[in-house]
Order: sequence, then C-alpha cells, then structure tokens
Amino acid sequence: MRRILLLAPLLLLTAGCAPAQSSEGEATDAAREVARKAGERLHSQRPRTAEEVGRSASGIDGVEVLRMTGTSTHDGDGVDVIVRTSGSAYNSRFDVEQVTVLRCFAVRVSPKAEWGEDPRDVDCPDGPALIFAPAPEPPKLPYEALRAKLPRVPVGGRVDEAEVRRTLAALDLDPAIRTEVKADGGRVGVLLSVKGNGFDAQDCLLARVVPGDTEVWVPTRIQRMPGEGGCSISNALDPQPPPH
Repeated sequence: MRRILLLAPLLLLTAGCAPAQSSEGEATDAAREVARKAGERLHSQRPRTAEEVGRSASGIDGVEVLRMTGTSTHDGDGVDVIVRTSGSAYNSRFDVEQVTVLRCFAVRVSPKAEWGEDPRDVDCPDGPALIFAPAPEPPKLPYEALRAKLPRVPVGGRVDEAEVRRTLAALDLDPAIRTEVKADGGRVGVLLSVKGNGFDAQDCLLARVVPGDTEVWVPTRIQRMPGEGGCSISNALDPQPPPH
C-alpha cells in the first residue's frame, strides 16, 4: 500500500509534463483549419463544374488553388481541390518570434462528402496558383425598355397578341433570355427569364397587358425560388399575392 501511495505523485508529475506541441505543429494545424473551413464554404448539393468550384475556392481569403482533379461535383468522387494555406503560431518556450508555415491540403467537393470533413495533407505541387476567369455575367433583363415599349390599350379596347410579340422582337434580346407570350381572356402575359441553376432564385421579368393597364414587374425573391412558380407565364397572367 505504501509503495502505491509513493507512486501516485510521480504519475501525476509525469502526466503534467507531456511534451508541448511545437509552434510549427500549431501553425500547421491553423493552416489545416483554414482549408477545412474552405471545404465547408464549398460544400453544396448544387451540381457544379470543376471550374466553378475552383473559381469559388480561389475567391476565399487565405486560399490558393494549385491543382484540381475531377470534372464535376456529381461525377464519380466529385472534385478534389489542392489548396495552399498558411498558419501562424507562437510558443515562447521554443521560439523567439512567430512561426508561419505554408501547407497544402486536398479538399473534396462532392455531395458524398461530409460537412466539415478534414482535408488530407498533401505535398504542394510545383507551379503557381491557378487563375480562373470571372464567371460570365447573365444578361440583364430589359425592365425599362419593356415598360416603355409595350402597348397601352385603352379601356374597352382589345389587346393584340401579335403586337406584343412584335414589341419583344424589336427589343433585340440576348439569345440567353427566354421569352414566352400567352393570351388568355382578353389579357396578354409576358415572361422574360434567364436559366437558373435549380437552387438559387431565378432572374425573371413579368408583364401583363390588359385594356386600361400595362404592368411590368419582378416577382419577389421567394416567388422566384425553384418550385414557387413565380417565374411562369401563369404568374404573369394571374399574379401571385405577395408573401406575408
């Protein structure tokens, strides 16, 4: 019993003297955390090409994209992005000044990847960081031009669908803008839209020409979300009430 009591303080002393992590190790952990958070920001169920993923990753502060494998997030194992990040740490027991390191990690971007998945440590490939061209801007929908050009029909008059179609043709719209015109019950509805990604709010413009009134409007963001029906010709003819 006496021998056990004598050993107890020694065990406590040994446990309290575990070797401290070096500043380089702490700095590497900090660089890994930057890569892990980048993976969280890139995580999404939305299908994206490797170029889209790389462009998004290169826009994250403190992240350089050095190499990519895979073609899209939803093909095979998704897209692997090798990123270079930096981390800093200072431990007065070992260093006279702060230690900063550059480290590389592989971040997997795929719907199969877990949220907060730890990036893999990899060797940094040779060569400079990749540069991605800016994403093409979607064409601007011609709100003012449509509002100015659509016909105004007096009360008691008749709306001419062909005239509305000629008005749209004269606007010389970007080919990426989809147009739809429909007449119903003495009204003519107009839809101008740009293809969405199926996840975010879609860009669209609605118009309705009726005797005594011509309206042009953009549905609310909630109505323009996928599945809400805001960007539809039926919403142009019979506008949805605003969300509460």
